[in-house]
Amino acid sequence: MPLTDSNEIKKQLCHIYNEVSKELFGFGTTLLKASIDHNIITYQARHRRSPRSTALEGEAPTLKYEVDFYMSSIYKKRIREKLEQEMGLAIEAVLRDYDPPTQWAITNVILRESTTE
Repeated sequence: MPLTDSNEIKKQLCHIYNEVSKELFGFGTTLLKASIDHNIITYQARHRRSPRSTALEGEAPTLKYEVDFYMSSIYKKRIREKLEQEMGLAIEAVLRDYDPPTQWAITNVILRESTTE
């Protein structure tokens, strides 16, 4: 499903991404950029460090790593749901990598290719 690469669409994509961030962490990102290339939406985001995350890092680093992994999985699920519901997108996959030390996340949303012949 082709998605128009316009500033309005990018604003809507960023709004949805930040909405999910606020739901899960209580605040949005510090930097956020969305780009569209054919059937792939790419988000580049720098997240805020949570005080809970800092506390876990010092006391239970393994637990913090595990929590980061699960929160990233929940993020992928929620972003998929919101993009499908609010923008009507047909999503093939959501791939996300998060680097805890720098708070950077790259999220790729792969849209289903149209199969009309």
